[in-house]
Amino acid sequence: MKIKRDTALLIAVFAAALAVVLWLMPRPNKHKYNYEENRPWGYSLLTAPFDITVYRDSATVNAMLDSIHRNMVPIFRRDNETPARVLAAISAARSLSAPTRGSLSELVRQLYERGITDQTATSAITAGSLTEVKFRENNTNVAYPTAEFLSQRDAYAMIDSIFRNNPERHNIHRMELARLLMPNIVEDTEATNAYRESLEQPVRAGIGVIQKGERIIDRGDIVTPQLYQVLKTYEATLDKQSDYSRSSRLIIFLGRFLFAGLIFGALPVYLALYSPQRLKVRPVGAILLLMTGFFVFTTAMSGTFMSGLYLVPLAMLPVIVLVFFDSRTAFFIYVLEVMLCSVWASFQFEYFVVQTVAGTAVIFSLKELSRRSQLLRSAVIAFAVYCLAYLGVELMSTGTLTSSTPRLIGYFAVNSVLISFGYILIFVFEKMFGLVSVVTLVELSDINTPLLRQLSEECPGTFQHSMAVSNLASEAAHRIGANVQLVRAGALYHDIGKIRNPAFFTENQHGVNPHDALTPAQSARIVIGHVTDGVKSAEKAKLPQAITDFILQHHGAGKAKYFYTMEQRAHPGEEVDPAPFTYPGPNPQTREASLLMMADAVEAASRSMIDHSDEAIRNLVDRLIDSQVHDGLHNDSPLSFKDISLIKETFIKRLRSMYHARIKYPDEIKKKTSAQP
Repeated sequence: MKIKRDTALLIAVFAAALAVVLWLMPRPNKHKYNYEENRPWGYSLLTAPFDITVYRDSATVNAMLDSIHRNMVPIFRRDNETPARVLAAISAARSLSAPTRGSLSELVRQLYERGITDQTATSAITAGSLTEVKFRENNTNVAYPTAEFLSQRDAYAMIDSIFRNNPERHNIHRMELARLLMPNIVEDTEATNAYRESLEQPVRAGIGVIQKGERIIDRGDIVTPQLYQVLKTYEATLDKQSDYSRSSRLIIFLGRFLFAGLIFGALPVYLALYSPQRLKVRPVGAILLLMTGFFVFTTAMSGTFMSGLYLVPLAMLPVIVLVFFDSRTAFFIYVLEVMLCSVWASFQFEYFVVQTVAGTAVIFSLKELSRRSQLLRSAVIAFAVYCLAYLGVELMSTGTLTSSTPRLIGYFAVNSVLISFGYILIFVFEKMFGLVSVVTLVELSDINTPLLRQLSEECPGTFQHSMAVSNLASEAAHRIGANVQLVRAGALYHDIGKIRNPAFFTENQHGVNPHDALTPAQSARIVIGHVTDGVKSAEKAKLPQAITDFILQHHGAGKAKYFYTMEQRAHPGEEVDPAPFTYPGPNPQTREASLLMMADAVEAASRSMIDHSDEAIRNLVDRLIDSQVHDGLHNDSPLSFKDISLIKETFIKRLRSMYHARIKYPDEIKKKTSAQP
């Protein structure tokens, strides 16, 4: 049931990623040419098949529009109804005497003649950005300075100041003039927008016409900003005239579906062939999210900047994959992503070569990411390779460097800076998908971590055993090409469950063996319990699942053979139930877990050896590992017979160096001292 659910989830993740990519892919254009501004035209002579209106290039248009928006004076109007309402309210105020009403009305009339503005206009006037406004008079916009205008607060302050000593001031306050004094100088939004449109329209309008049959551009000509705009207009016009039938649209969609589907479909095929243990929802989901995310970013940049694809730090993708997987997987996924993003490139050959060379250089520079300085070094290498690869392709294709070269080098610099911030994405993906990076494994291998320090203090024998197993397994992992850092960290933590009952394990005993007072079944329960106790300690310390798996699998579903044998001897002729003497498992699922199981058994058994000859060490290693293989403990692991052979040789070599004979130093001969007189 779980397998079916995982398969369904994988299919759903692939479908979601494919849907996003298909939705974002560039729209079909039968008349599209590949070209960029300030670079040579790579096609034959192009003539106008119809009259083409010439427009200003986008940069010029934007600059002119910015100037209009910056310098345009808005249009305001005087609201005559507002003063009338205020004067009517004053006339109706019977709490004021007639002379006071008359004086107050005259003052308010004068204030409104000067003009009272709202808060927005007042702020602009105060900041100096609105020195004048225009009023519509006789179909003409007439400019007026804003220096005489008053804010609502200033107008009320003037009234309060003039009537400060008036005996009826209290009644004036009761009228709530501050609420009544609404602005009468207000912006005419409709007129302002119409005025702005009238200024913008000539900027957006055409500035000339290329007649039908007239030359547009020929091979080798530089695509100037103006020609770039003409070519875009030419393509857009032809595209509008093209009528895509329903069958044509279906064929185009089918082609895009096959293209994206083959790229995404190559991922599970690769993982099934070379890394089947990673063909799970979380690792695959992380990879697809990365690929889709970089494609979305590429889409956004290509539509925002000229040659914006090179702003996307695509070389960060193999860095992240390398940290969690391996260099071969990183390169494969990177090539898939470059092919996917190349649909947005004007010069696809150039894009593919430059990105592939830069990404490969980054992968080679990062065999194993364990320090931040390595990522910075890779970013510098990426920048250098980007520049060299681009210059090489550019000179090979055009024979010269164009004016766009400095801009692209600047893009490469920004790209490389973004690569150096890859640690942020690594941290995010580590937390989101439960993956374990090399950086985390290096940090976990620090023996000063709280859990390992507790192990060294409370179980010194177990700690020394774990250190020895770590060294033994790490060397073998390096020999067979397994994850060395993962094995090293897993070995250090595999026996943390012994902290709960340290005295019940031989390496921590000093003359007294508490098992002597227990039955074999009771002893087995305590010894086997160090696995579940270790899992609880790992969960409490929030260790990654990959480390917890080592704790669960380092004994697999094997038996506590010593106590099982003792139970059989105590009950001769009876059938002994093996369940109480069997570890909970599961058996090792990875090469690294199998390695740890072998190293754990070999290191522990080697401590009880009396004969340390080469033959005795070889017999011990062969007997223990062959026994595990015979019991089927490594059946779920992708470990090969060649791997097992290399592991044995590594263990034998390591144990031989650990137990080699040492020179016995002779006792120091003491000099006789002469008797004192």
